[in-house]
Amino acid sequence: MENTLTAWISIGSTYTYLTALRLRSVADKHNIRLNFRPFSVRQIMQSMNNIPFPPEKQTKVAYMWRDIERRAKGYGLPAPAVPAPYPLKDFDLINKLGIVANEDNFYLSFLEQTYSEWFVNGLPAGSADHIDHLAENLGFDKDALLSRAQSDHVEAVYRENTVQAQNLGVFGAPSFMVGSEIFWGDDRLEDAISFLKGELS
Repeated sequence: MENTLTAWISIGSTYTYLTALRLRSVADKHNIRLNFRPFSVRQIMQSMNNIPFPPEKQTKVAYMWRDIERRAKGYGLPAPAVPAPYPLKDFDLINKLGIVANEDNFYLSFLEQTYSEWFVNGLPAGSADHIDHLAENLGFDKDALLSRAQSDHVEAVYRENTVQAQNLGVFGAPSFMVGSEIFWGDDRLEDAISFLKGELS
């Protein structure tokens, strides 16, 4: 679809906090449509033997949290309470809930609220308290969504999205795709939009 940006999103990625809370305004500013593809970046990274922030890399971990703080301030986003709970215990569940939200056309609101509750309020995404807050703030039936998230259908979509992401060369999140071109990372969102508009080649 013309003027559409495909966003490969995997809730659990720390830098996606920055994307989650600014994506709506950026899309509105540039008048672009968003095609969300929730997937498991964890599975892809494991297949590549890539562990991004192991305990023995505390210097890198500390840099990551400080970098997210700086960038959030630069974007005018709510200050994240870092370090946020990480890694997520319920990584797959929250992404499967995202698939349900995507099918019901409220994925962007779900993404925004998920990262707000996680990074600003300190509730690990996918935890019982986190999902309770999502249901209350977004007005969905928690039990119904959880039931759908645990269905064979959603499991199949999740697996298919992940396989397709890997086949297309997506290796991290967030990633944005225009045709066969991949732009990895929150800081490449504007480049992806420029490419979509033909301003970048």
